[in-house]
Amino acid sequence: MKLTRRGLNASALAAAVYMGLGASANAADPAALEALREGDMQKLKVHPAPVSVPARDFTDFDGAALNLDDYLGKVVLLNFWATWCAPCRKEMPMLADLQTELGGEDFEVVTLATGRNPAPSMTRFFESIGVDNLPLHRDPDQAIARGVRVLGLPTTVILDREGREIARLEGDADWSGESAKAILQAMIDS
Repeated sequence: MKLTRRGLNASALAAAVYMGLGASANAADPAALEALREGDMQKLKVHPAPVSVPARDFTDFDGAALNLDDYLGKVVLLNFWATWCAPCRKEMPMLADLQTELGGEDFEVVTLATGRNPAPSMTRFFESIGVDNLPLHRDPDQAIARGVRVLGLPTTVILDREGREIARLEGDADWSGESAKAILQAMIDS
């Protein structure tokens, strides 16, 4: 059965996905997630098995050390971006909407400016697009970006609760659409 946005609202679609995946599953079924990909989400590559991610350090806006292990226990949408990236400017408000709707103890959007992104430029970037609910984290030496093989910006990597990569999308996407929400909700519920 192919699920489409026609005839199903986002919550009904998410419920159908959850039931289809089975409440007792430890991880979302990649084939079921693939079936949910519509629109921009067709660019999402769901891995057949989780991929290990090196737990490298990065910093918050003020320079305090953080690590991907700080997010263990949550499904994380890790977005790599830069202040000079036009597609990042287009996508970031949708990521902010996603954080508002799904963010909490089980899910978090983590934005990571990779490369040379001066702090004042990062602040201006978020202010100019009206985003105030996403972190201004930095990966100035591109250690994490290299560790997860980011080849272009924006790149979004979805991590499971154990910090493993389960999906990746290269380029910008509509993260506030029904397909994206259904896929992420299935990952959160599994």
